Amino acid sequence: MSALNQVLLHPQQRVGADFAAWRAAGGGEGLRAALGATPAQLIEMIRDAGLRGLGGSGYPAYRKWESLAAQRASGDRYLIVNGNEDEPGTFKDRILLAETPHQVIEGAAICAVACDINHIVFYINPDQDAALASMRDAVVQWQDSDLYTALAEHLRRPVELRVMASSGHYIGGEETAAIESVEGKFPFPRRKPPYPAEAGVHGLPTLVNNTETLANVPHIMRNGVAWYRGLGRGAAAGTKIYCLSGDVLRPGAYELPMGTPLQELIFEHGGGMLVGMKLKAIFTGGPSNTILTPADLDVPLDFDSVAERRSALGTGAMIVVSEGTGIVKRVTEYVNFFADNSCGQCPACKTGTYYISRLLSRIDTGHGSRSDLDTLVSLSQLLPGAGRCHLLDGAVKVLDSSLYHFGSEYEKAIAPRNNR
Repeated sequence: MSALNQVLLHPQQRVGADFAAWRAAGGGEGLRAALGATPAQLIEMIRDAGLRGLGGSGYPAYRKWESLAAQRASGDRYLIVNGNEDEPGTFKDRILLAETPHQVIEGAAICAVACDINHIVFYINPDQDAALASMRDAVVQWQDSDLYTALAEHLRRPVELRVMASSGHYIGGEETAAIESVEGKFPFPRRKPPYPAEAGVHGLPTLVNNTETLANVPHIMRNGVAWYRGLGRGAAAGTKIYCLSGDVLRPGAYELPMGTPLQELIFEHGGGMLVGMKLKAIFTGGPSNTILTPADLDVPLDFDSVAERRSALGTGAMIVVSEGTGIVKRVTEYVNFFADNSCGQCPACKTGTYYISRLLSRIDTGHGSRSDLDTLVSLSQLLPGAGRCHLLDGAVKVLDSSLYHFGSEYEKAIAPRNNR
């Protein structure tokens, strides 16, 4: 794993589950600072810092915190630290959980202070053995520490720190599906409203935040809003872990300023294309998002700038594809992934992803017709928003983006004898 160590993966922070080494490097200072502030002040800091949800949505983090803090009902409240991470091309959360578990716990603890939360569940993909082991060791050390005592005293009640293996289903990463899993059920996404802040785990106010989002929080508390905003480029704030994979010389996880140009990520940090290969396309945010092309190499990798290019930053995964790779084949593989991982709760999703997969397979193998291609175009317009979660939207989004940028490949893939 290659990494440019800056903030989240700072060399002093990468001490695994060694609690003493983490404390010696400044760990816990963010929580201590948070214990001396009011919940409103903490949420205001997160707002002013410009921290956004780094699990893919880019939703302003403070809005979720604010919504939970505004709930007047007293009693138990939950935070789910979402580390389900199961999408091809995304591998940042498992690194944070395995190599920097204490800063993740500290970020969750600060969130608990801001939102009066007394149940913190670290929800981790069951295939990530190193992440699960590291977090379990770290939680034990926290429970025997002065930081945990100070947190419980501040909240005036015991705080549960629980490490839980998720169901292993891709759909289990959706926030309401994660809530179902924490309740011991199959991870079927729920209809919204009500939103988790209103009725989450066991009907109680619940916040679901991505691992990377919370890992930023201690640094904001310790170093301040201006420092964090200054890490980004242009109008962007903070840093982002970009997961670079595919046809590059140095694939890996790179923590860089939010707003780093795509060109720099691929050709400086990633070492450029594999020998003899030329860049054709980049799947952004994993396969559930959209495509960028060589014409977009100048784009700053932040949520707003990428959105202006008819794409999405998503999780920050960048899957690089070279000339000679068939886009139709690659999109077929990705849609097959979504079809296999649909929970089946929404007929439009279960049948829609399956039907798109069948049509793509026919076209990719030279057995497609003009009507097949026309049907794909129609489905990409009709299906978005038809499911309870974003799985169907992700499948349609990558299809629509590929049709937009590489429509000529679909045309060429249609068997001439079937063009009628």
